[in-house]
Amino acid sequence: MDFTGAHILSIKQFERADIERVFQVADSMEPYALRRRVTRVLEGAILGNMFFEPSTRTRVSFGAAFNLLGGEVRETTGFQSSAIAKGESLYDTARVLSGYSDVICMRHPESGSVAEFAAASRVPVVNGGDGTNEHPSQALLDLYTIRKELADKGRQVDGLRIAMIGDLKYGRTVHSLCKLLCLFQNIHVTLVSPPELAMPAELVEEMRAAGHDVQISEDLMHGIGHVDIAYATRIQEERFSSKQEADQYRGRFRLNQAIYTQYCEPNTVIMHPLPRDSRADANELDNDLNLNPNLAIFRQADNGVLVRMALFALILNVADQVDRHSREVNWYSGRR
Repeated sequence: MDFTGAHILSIKQFERADIERVFQVADSMEPYALRRRVTRVLEGAILGNMFFEPSTRTRVSFGAAFNLLGGEVRETTGFQSSAIAKGESLYDTARVLSGYSDVICMRHPESGSVAEFAAASRVPVVNGGDGTNEHPSQALLDLYTIRKELADKGRQVDGLRIAMIGDLKYGRTVHSLCKLLCLFQNIHVTLVSPPELAMPAELVEEMRAAGHDVQISEDLMHGIGHVDIAYATRIQEERFSSKQEADQYRGRFRLNQAIYTQYCEPNTVIMHPLPRDSRADANELDNDLNLNPNLAIFRQADNGVLVRMALFALILNVADQVDRHSREVNWYSGRR
């Protein structure tokens, strides 16, 4: 794909060569993400961060990524703080706010809403999550994490064995990741969920059509037994009609150190798109895993900044100029 000026709305836009290009640029962003160098390549550019659903990591990491490239960020959070609460259409919002920005990142609770917004926007739009549909930048950072974790063990993404666990019906992160894995070869996927929260059938068939081995199970211990990656998700309470309905499934699949030691292979990597639900009745990833070196959830979150920096650099066509506009940091950066 030609990244320059492009909307990033769906994993379907990407071919394998595009993924490799994003990851190549993401690798080059590490000195800036780690505050070893500063670049001002996007000085004067403005990111419009429009989040109409609660978000911490995605909203802040998009903003941090843009700031680290030298740009500025303007934010809208929640419907009540926007003119949409007064009845303004997505079309009008897009036409106006794209006049104030050079690129927009948007999250919205309705599937397809970001594409509708992008159709009216005068600048590139990045999908930060639209309902239960997709979360393309999350899938990219997930795969980037998988690639890095496997590389440390002398492995590649082709031939990956992965278990996806939890709310697979409403979890847009796993929906996008499944689509992304269809670009690779010989993937073995185990889908672990209650039947009511199963992966949508069309995504299962899409993976099988790509030649992947897809198994469906309700048994956590069996599902995590022979995998490289155990990817847990929380119950998407906001997608249910009531808290009581969500409570039926909360805490159904809990992974702790004892279960990990007994059932997982020694080098199984644990991932989660975050936030993990640490309440006692949920606790899908127990705090006793925090010191497990294979818990990759915080490395995963850090990788989100690298991937989002890469997307901005490619969309705004500065990927080859970043180093030219850089210098050493002039403050103490005691990052750990």
